[in-house]
Amino acid sequence: MENYQHWAISAHDRYEQGTYVRRMSTSQQLLTSVQVARFVAQGFLRLDGVVPQKINERAVVALTEGLPEVSYGTPLGKAFAPDTFVHELLALPVVAGAVESLVGPEPTVDHQAVHVREPHQGQAQPLHGDAIIDVRPDAFDIQLMYYPHEVTAEMGGTLSVPGSHLRRINETDVGRVQNLRGQTRLTCPAGTVVLVHHGIWHSGRRNDTARRRYMYKLRLNPTVPQVRLWDVSDLHDPAVTAELNTYFPWYEQATGRLEIYNRVLLWRALTGDDSFDVEYWVTRVSNRPALRSHA
Repeated sequence: MENYQHWAISAHDRYEQGTYVRRMSTSQQLLTSVQVARFVAQGFLRLDGVVPQKINERAVVALTEGLPEVSYGTPLGKAFAPDTFVHELLALPVVAGAVESLVGPEPTVDHQAVHVREPHQGQAQPLHGDAIIDVRPDAFDIQLMYYPHEVTAEMGGTLSVPGSHLRRINETDVGRVQNLRGQTRLTCPAGTVVLVHHGIWHSGRRNDTARRRYMYKLRLNPTVPQVRLWDVSDLHDPAVTAELNTYFPWYEQATGRLEIYNRVLLWRALTGDDSFDVEYWVTRVSNRPALRSHA
């Protein structure tokens, strides 16, 4: 996983219903095209240490006491009272901007969960994806994972497999798979937020320390087409293509190419640009010239 960097935002074009409309600057720190491409390639984006310590401390208390339920489909803006840590967390410009860049300005809540690893808890989760096989080619949910305190290697931070999110699985069907090359075990400073694609392969690991480990998870569903929701001023930066052409160590040589192919399809959907490609792989297999009369 790579560390997140802060980016200033500016006015940019947004693609809506076949046209481009000017979207003005806000106080939110929208993601850049390079960052969104990295998310499309890796399946996650880290925001390291972006939450102030005051919120982190309140969060630990609230997570210990338990959180009130939020019904499925509740608009995010109405889901959490202003005096809660979740509301304050989501109102941070860097968090709000990243969420809007991926799922739009007013997503709905799918569910929330509090994950607690007790001291010296010796059992890890099997590798899994959340929920059943999801075949949407042009939309995705995100899961916001928030770590209110430092997570060390011994605390069993979330294990994830970069680049696995577009290889569709059904829940724990990959649970027997272990120690994939390139898998990562999260270590991070307090106040870290990780935004993950709903399809990422991941698992909670055992906690070998004498301290409780907390993680708050919030899954969000988009309510608008996920097309050019971020700062697109760098859309044609060569670094975008470089991110989308990233291979990960666990990929097989042949089927690894299919991961690139699927990323291109998703990037085309997110940008509204049906001409984008990497190595002409999508262009080649979708080339079906109309039959011409030779009379």
